[in-house]
Amino acid sequence: MREPWRYSTQGISIALRVTPRGGRDDIDGIETLANGRAVVKIRVRAIAEGGEANRAVTELLAKVLGVPRARIKLLAGATSRLKQVAVDGDPRMLGESLRKAIAAKLDTKD
Repeated sequence: MREPWRYSTQGISIALRVTPRGGRDDIDGIETLANGRAVVKIRVRAIAEGGEANRAVTELLAKVLGVPRARIKLLAGATSRLKQVAVDGDPRMLGESLRKAIAAKLDTKD
């Protein structure tokens, strides 16, 4: 399966599919959309009004990746479930942190 993030010299860019009012703040793994695009599935408790879900996504990613919230920027999809975010930092470390978080989630499903 293709990773839903791209590396750059500044960090990584992550494709997300967000479920607001999802009951908990968590990463649910990787999903391949009908068009073949891979995305990280994220659910947040926040509602999709006034940017609350976007803030919750930023907070969750900051916690999972171990970076300050200020290093995470929403690039596209402010009002959509499909979002693109950029995370500034060491690209290899960020990619590895995300990979570990997704693998840990998959291990708990078994």
